[in-house]
Amino acid sequence: MVYWRNDNIIIRNMKQSDPQIICDEEIMQGWQSTAGKYETRLKDQSDGKAVSLVAEYMGNVAGYINVYINSEWGAFANMGYSEIVDFGVLEKFRKKGIGTALMDAAEKIAAEHSDTIYLGVGLHSGYGSAQRMYVKRGYIPDGSGVWYGSKVCEQYADCINDDDLNLYFSKKLR
Repeated sequence: MVYWRNDNIIIRNMKQSDPQIICDEEIMQGWQSTAGKYETRLKDQSDGKAVSLVAEYMGNVAGYINVYINSEWGAFANMGYSEIVDFGVLEKFRKKGIGTALMDAAEKIAAEHSDTIYLGVGLHSGYGSAQRMYVKRGYIPDGSGVWYGSKVCEQYADCINDDDLNLYFSKKLR
């Protein structure tokens, strides 16, 4: 299914060939990646738990985003809210409107199921552009503080500034 399209960008459902393409591209740009993560997103999509989207830019896989309709994780777990999980645009395709198109499509899908969407964003500098984008789009911190893995990081606790250290944000959609 196609969710959005212009002259250069198509936002569509993830398909079987996409996980390996995404993984290979992420590895080429120096990221740690495994196709298994994206294969899990495909399974969750086929099980009706998520909508997994891919952006194509001029025919090339360029980015991805996943919307979990009633997420079971994080600050708003099991509250009937949709969560954005694993959102990324490959570096060579950035600054072309792909991230905005993916977010617009994800928010539109989420709005069909709930009035609120949420996400967890990493705190290290690799997430800097995402942090700014979410704030510009109207996402606000949930107030629960920093999470590490699947739970709130206790005040004054030691933590590691890796991909598991997150702050949750939410946005009212309607």
